[in-house]
Amino acid sequence: MVLRVLADLVLILHLGFIVFVLVGGLLAIRRRWLPWVHLPAVAWAMVLEFSGRICPPTPLENWLRQASGEAGFPGGFIEHYLMPVVYPDELTPQIQMYLGFGVLLINVLAYSLVWRGWFRGK
Repeated sequence: MVLRVLADLVLILHLGFIVFVLVGGLLAIRRRWLPWVHLPAVAWAMVLEFSGRICPPTPLENWLRQASGEAGFPGGFIEHYLMPVVYPDELTPQIQMYLGFGVLLINVLAYSLVWRGWFRGK
C-alpha cells in the first residue's frame, strides 16, 4: 500500500514538473526570481525530448508499482499517460522532437511576455 502511494506521488510530482515546464514562464511576470528555477527545468525537459531519453521519475514509478504488486509500463511518462489522449500511435523520435520544439515555443512566447512586463515596470 505504501509503495503504491509513493508511486502515485511520483506520478503527481512528474505531472507537476511537466505543467511547470509548460506554463511556469508566465508565473515569472510577477516573480522575478522564478526564471532561475524555471529555465533550467525547461532546458532539462528539452534535453530529454531532443535526445529521446525517458525522464528519471518514470523508472522509479515503474519500480514502485512493480514492488507493490502492480504492473509497470514500458516507455515514458508522456507516452504512457498523455500520448494516448493526444496521439493514437506510439511515441516516435519525430513526435518527441515536436514536443521539444513545442516546449521551446511556449516558453519563448511566455518569456517575451515576461520581459515586456518587466520593462514596462510591472
